[in-house]
Amino acid sequence: MHIYKLSGRNVDVTDAMRDYVEEKLTRLDRYSDQITDARVTLTVREVRDSGRRNRVEVQLNVPHGIIRAEEHHADMYAAIDKASDVLERQLRKFKTRFLKHRTEPIPAPEPGLAEAAVAAGLDDVSEFMPEIVRQKKFDMRPMSAEDAVAQMEALGHDFYVFKNMTSNNCNVVYRRHDGHFGLIEPS
Repeated sequence: MHIYKLSGRNVDVTDAMRDYVEEKLTRLDRYSDQITDARVTLTVREVRDSGRRNRVEVQLNVPHGIIRAEEHHADMYAAIDKASDVLERQLRKFKTRFLKHRTEPIPAPEPGLAEAAVAAGLDDVSEFMPEIVRQKKFDMRPMSAEDAVAQMEALGHDFYVFKNMTSNNCNVVYRRHDGHFGLIEPS
């Protein structure tokens, strides 16, 4: 890996940290020689009753996708190790899926509105009012539906929004309950 950006929030990134991150990222080259760049963010924040909490966020850009890991630990170097292990597993999985397309087992159904109300501690489903609790922004790179499925699988998500390279429209691929995939296209 040749290009990476390392930044720190509430922490001064030392040369030792920089060298350690670079060593861990270089090891990942054996799983994918096509990593184009990486962004690493080291964050330290104070957590009530438990002192310091370190967070390591890593995003690797590979052709037709992104591999991402976020890990927390009291020790920054341990958090870097954990993130590296997660990335290694994801890269191995991504590479395997890219080399051979195999069917996945049928996933368990997601909890419905009634289960969400019970989980929230409400007795009546009518009391539960779902709300948007998180927003994300991301770059949409043009790709094929097959590449979007591979990216969705690599991230461990149930759906993936992407820009279709043939139509140049925003599309969504998703995992169906029968284990297959679906594609949503605008008409």
